[in-house]
Amino acid sequence: MELFELTAPCHFGLEAVLKREILDLGYEILQVEDGRVTFSGDAEAVAYANLFLRTADRILLKVGRFEARTFEELFERTKDLPWERYIPKNGKFWVAKANSIRSKLFSPSDIQSIMKKAMVERLKSRYHLEWFPEDGEAFPIRVSIVKDQVLVGLDTTGIPLHKRGYRVMTSKAPISETLAAALLMLTPWKGDRILVDPFCGSGTFPIEAALMAANMAPGLRRSFQAESWEHIVPGTCWQNAREDGESLIDRRAETDIQGFDIDGAVIRGARENARAAGVEKLIHFQQRPAAELSHPGKYGFLVTNPPYGERLEDKERLPELYRTLGERFAALDTWSLYVITGYEEAERFLGRKAAKNRKIYNGMLKTYFYQYPGPRPPRQTAVRPKE
Repeated sequence: MELFELTAPCHFGLEAVLKREILDLGYEILQVEDGRVTFSGDAEAVAYANLFLRTADRILLKVGRFEARTFEELFERTKDLPWERYIPKNGKFWVAKANSIRSKLFSPSDIQSIMKKAMVERLKSRYHLEWFPEDGEAFPIRVSIVKDQVLVGLDTTGIPLHKRGYRVMTSKAPISETLAAALLMLTPWKGDRILVDPFCGSGTFPIEAALMAANMAPGLRRSFQAESWEHIVPGTCWQNAREDGESLIDRRAETDIQGFDIDGAVIRGARENARAAGVEKLIHFQQRPAAELSHPGKYGFLVTNPPYGERLEDKERLPELYRTLGERFAALDTWSLYVITGYEEAERFLGRKAAKNRKIYNGMLKTYFYQYPGPRPPRQTAVRPKE
């Protein structure tokens, strides 16, 4: 089967997490760059990557890569690409997004328009047509230009991968599903350990943790753009990936995953989201303020995305809120704490310096992932039966 170059964009600063996921799926890494990982895979890899990767934003199938410093070069190089290999006579095609960083070509709308014209010229010569109906399947194209190097990819995903299909209700500032999954993977937490999110909002951290604990592929409950591209990714590829995903679910999984929030309506929404994700039995949601945070178990994890205080009236409450979180964490003396926040004074009011502090961009917002790992639980020693 033909091998493709597949590119998976991700959050800046989390490329290593995505790289490990791709390697675990069994695919060869070709390149790791800021905000994306490129790997080699066949048509089946397109389906498996879309269904199984937890931390990628989307999966792009590379059509070509070239240098362009002028719009004339962009037109000619785009026209040289083998568009007829991917787009049928009646295909609907357009440049859905173009971004440019430190490049001579910097106008997204001009880039999109010129590349569309070049694609039309190429397909006119190959299909001997003067006009394209574009009433068939959709083929969105995404273009990234960095230092005049143009990467052109077909978007096999469509709706981005962070939209798992379970989010019915959202809180005011939800963390994305892919970012939540990546942050969980940066911790030593496993499904048999306690996990509590004291500011759970719409439930993203607990739900992503539950999906991991039950070994549920995140894309099982949604569809993808390339499912209609039979000539590129045959339907059997998607069928095989979905069947594998279903067979790998651990339906006997038992967890201690809890989500708390002070807002009762938000908690009701989190429960709805968990039901939509199929993990409602694995999570306990409860309306509870951070000041009442407690747990009888040992060696648990607090993983949370507290308010950042982007509005002035909220910012005044932040010292007390973070101080309360720090005090409740101190009372859980064998626990670990992992906090993502854009609040610059977080460490000060939590009451201690983090062992690690990782800078991560949540969209355009600069945030910090403060890590306070607790002690490891003692090893379980096997008891020998008496002779």
